[in-house]
Amino acid sequence: MRSKFLKELRILLVEDEKKLSSLLKNAIGDSFYSFSIANDGKEGLEMFKKLSFDIVITDIMMPKMTGLEMAQEIKKIDSTIPIIILSAFSEADKFLGAIDVGVVKYFIKPFDPDELLEYIDSLEDIIASKTISFVEGFSFNLMRKSLYKDARFIALSKRESLFLELLCKNSKDIVEDIVIKKTIWNEDVSDARLRTFIRRFRDKTSKNLLKNIKGQGYQIKSV
Repeated sequence: MRSKFLKELRILLVEDEKKLSSLLKNAIGDSFYSFSIANDGKEGLEMFKKLSFDIVITDIMMPKMTGLEMAQEIKKIDSTIPIIILSAFSEADKFLGAIDVGVVKYFIKPFDPDELLEYIDSLEDIIASKTISFVEGFSFNLMRKSLYKDARFIALSKRESLFLELLCKNSKDIVEDIVIKKTIWNEDVSDARLRTFIRRFRDKTSKNLLKNIKGQGYQIKSV
């Protein structure tokens, strides 16, 4: 029986070998909340920018962008995201390169999918502790999608949680209005609907929690 923790995870697999990606999805995909696949590093990076993931699993050698190049870009967006490398190569220089970009584990092909699953399960403490602090005593746990103010729990709607998670994972950047709309409603809704949503979110939290960059989007105010 798989742990409850695994069922909460959203996994991104970036692998150009379609047989392997299909094998892994069939073998362990159902263990997670979601299991998405990208076919190369460039596609993987674009998916990571648009969607929310808890763990990235990637091959090293791929067309358009290597796994290490993609990992470097992902770490700029979210430095806490665990990245697992899959590779048919065991050369020391590639392994050291993986360490340099903050990769947490290196699996040499072929490997047992259950070993990969067991390792992901072992990351519970690391992922569950991913809490980001903001101004005015606010903090958000990315794993449990829970918002607190001075240790007091603040209940969020599903859309409010998605919105805050999106801002947290892009805390160094301005999140464009169109990205917010597609993340929350999965469509390009009206500006008026977004403004109403933001106003209600601020009423529930604080007017100082968000920075509005007129004509561009929003940014969370981290400590």
